[in-house]
Amino acid sequence: MSDVFKDKTILLTGGTGSFGNKFVEMVLKSGPKVIRVYSRGEHKQIDMERKFKDPRLRFFIGDVRDKQRLCRAMNGVDVVPRSCPKTCSYL
Repeated sequence: MSDVFKDKTILLTGGTGSFGNKFVEMVLKSGPKVIRVYSRGEHKQIDMERKFKDPRLRFFIGDVRDKQRLCRAMNGVDVVPRSCPKTCSYL
């Protein structure tokens, strides 16, 4: 993976699914400052936290339809890859 994520703060919406898990696995190797995993699934976030055990991971409970919560999660973020399903494209 390129250095595009090196020293960056990343917000990954819908980050606890299969894409999110693989993305986190790959991007952690490129040296990000922080990866914020934003999703509705608290149990899946706990599973990810246990799986990766990396202090650069931060977890936010929220829904992409909650504009105020999403804006709070985006504060100070450098990169937001789109990982939610196509049905989210109305956002």
